[in-house]
Amino acid sequence: MAAPVKMKLEPEFWTDGSVWIGLSDHTQESAGLEELARHELKVKDWCFFQTSGSEGRRKWVGLSKQSLLTSAQAVNEHFGITGQDHWLLALPTHHVGGFGILARAHLSGSPVTCLEGKWNALAFVDACNRARATLASLVPTQVFDIVSARLACPPCLRAVLVGGGAMSAEIRDAAVGLGWPVLRTYGMTETGSQVATQTPRSEGEMEVLPIWKLSTDEAGVLTICGDALACGYAFQDDSGRWQWQPISPEAGLRTRDRVALARHAGRQVLRFVGREAGIVKILGELVGLGPIQERVDGLRLQLGLNHADAAVCDVPDARKEAALALVVSGMNEAEAAGMQHLLNVQLPPLEHLTEIRHVEVIPRGELGKVRLGELRAML
Repeated sequence: MAAPVKMKLEPEFWTDGSVWIGLSDHTQESAGLEELARHELKVKDWCFFQTSGSEGRRKWVGLSKQSLLTSAQAVNEHFGITGQDHWLLALPTHHVGGFGILARAHLSGSPVTCLEGKWNALAFVDACNRARATLASLVPTQVFDIVSARLACPPCLRAVLVGGGAMSAEIRDAAVGLGWPVLRTYGMTETGSQVATQTPRSEGEMEVLPIWKLSTDEAGVLTICGDALACGYAFQDDSGRWQWQPISPEAGLRTRDRVALARHAGRQVLRFVGREAGIVKILGELVGLGPIQERVDGLRLQLGLNHADAAVCDVPDARKEAALALVVSGMNEAEAAGMQHLLNVQLPPLEHLTEIRHVEVIPRGELGKVRLGELRAML
């Protein structure tokens, strides 16, 4: 069982002029990045995080340490986080979701206990109890593991922030039924953490943190402006030379996410619709893969198929332009056919999964997101 240890960043880290790079055993293309930052961009007090690469070439997102602290302060204020709270860190710090916890703890004075070793749901619950943690941040895959094992929430936890991907209603309801105070969040590496967070009284909508200015175009694609926004992207071109792509503070970041924005009681709220890259055209109609994937995840939980994996993916179709396939790993024919049938009963005809594809492993990032580009190439 993994052993929890205390973890923090020294206060001088935030102003010591260093360039920090989020390295891990899986890090790619990092050699020469610090030289780019120091000698070509001539920056200090920056942090770099590698994007998940779920839809294409991986990039490094450059954020100033101050932008990370701005994001952290907004989250602390939103949840009333103080030195009386205690974080259990169960996300890798080379991802912004884990690193952001250290920034929040620095500002609030909250202690942080780090869950060491490979993720294990039972070890996480044990560590929560031993540390008497009040706060944690998880990704949907971790929540799935917890509810699959039917682990009750430790009474000390007051909030579990869930980001890094969409959490299905079935998984959320199962977690709530076990006492877990899960709150969905929306954010990305480029925003240093959260943009919007579900409140205990809301369902699909999430309240936008006041540090952000959001807008959408006619297609509902989101643009984000704010002081916590990343400075740009570093990446290597085909020749291996490092390139820098700045993000304009004035124009903001045009995301690939479709959202619906509204105002309730003077507060801006956001409802996530889907990603541009996850939108496919079938018989001339646009279909979002994200909501279907949520149903797939929820049904896998209901059927007790935690030993297997499943995803939805578009495949070329001569007549319809695209068709939807249920991609499975670790399932037998009967299990896959049963899942396909139950999904199609729930889905409108246009979204029916017309075939089943078996693969050895469904490609996912470290935080559980399906690498759609890789999956498409496999199929």
